[in-house]
Amino acid sequence: MKLLKRIIVVAGLTLFSLAASAQTIGVSIPAATHGWAGGLNFHAEQTKARLESAHPELKIVLVTANSASEQANDLEDLVAIHNMDALVILPFESAPLTGPVRNVKRRDVFVTVVDRGLSEEGIEDVYVAGNNAEMGRVSGEYIKEALNGSGEIVVLRGMPTVIDEQRFDGFMAAIEGSNINVLDHQYANWNRDDGFTVMQDFLSRFPKIDAVWAQDDDIAIGVIQAVRQARRQDDLFIVGGGGMKDIIRRVMEGDRLTPVDVLYPPSMISTAMELTALKFISDTPIEGEYILGSPLITEENAEQYYFPESPF
Repeated sequence: MKLLKRIIVVAGLTLFSLAASAQTIGVSIPAATHGWAGGLNFHAEQTKARLESAHPELKIVLVTANSASEQANDLEDLVAIHNMDALVILPFESAPLTGPVRNVKRRDVFVTVVDRGLSEEGIEDVYVAGNNAEMGRVSGEYIKEALNGSGEIVVLRGMPTVIDEQRFDGFMAAIEGSNINVLDHQYANWNRDDGFTVMQDFLSRFPKIDAVWAQDDDIAIGVIQAVRQARRQDDLFIVGGGGMKDIIRRVMEGDRLTPVDVLYPPSMISTAMELTALKFISDTPIEGEYILGSPLITEENAEQYYFPESPF
């Protein structure tokens, strides 16, 4: 009986010790308001389940926000209610979230920022992002090669942000010195409705378009609809970006209208969460920047980037 009591006491102390040493990671991301964000949420949920299953000493609190102000309030709750030890955040907007994240950092919380950098350098411990300049460069190089260095193209940009400028500058640098002529470039706000509207305008104004660069796969979906409606799908091809499953499926099937895509992975949130978890489950130094590549997705390699269960 004494031995049994001793075992129970030891077991109780062990459980208490594990509970006391549990580490809480808060994950704050935009809600699934469009395709890419839907993929982001999918990968965040998958990674949360995987990490908590593999590491019971970790508790991951995932919250989503529909605005910058809502996300700022979420950060206050993550600190006050959940007493988090680390934060992984993809800011809804950079400037409005810089102050709230700085306040979190002042509480000795480990901070990982994803994709959209803060307006002030040096707050985060880890930064994880896609390579926007490379995404533009890879897109431009493909179009230049596919058109043998000469052709008429249109460009549908995202929004007037640093991300858009990096992509556009990378693209223009890639086609510099060729005979590729950009007929026009307009913002389509990273959504399919504006992609449809902008492309309709381009099609009405330009009788000859050889290729289209759409900065985002949501935009590309709208472009496809406009092109098919105008019955000009045999006259041109479209290069999108992001890795949306609908586009990748088209690439896998050898669709001439969308022969390739360029990856800007929403799974970067998984990379950020896994790196942050390493802070607590290993002695691996992880501070620094992690910039992910933007490979060209072709019919030959598309299957490895296809996630049929993802909403994106």
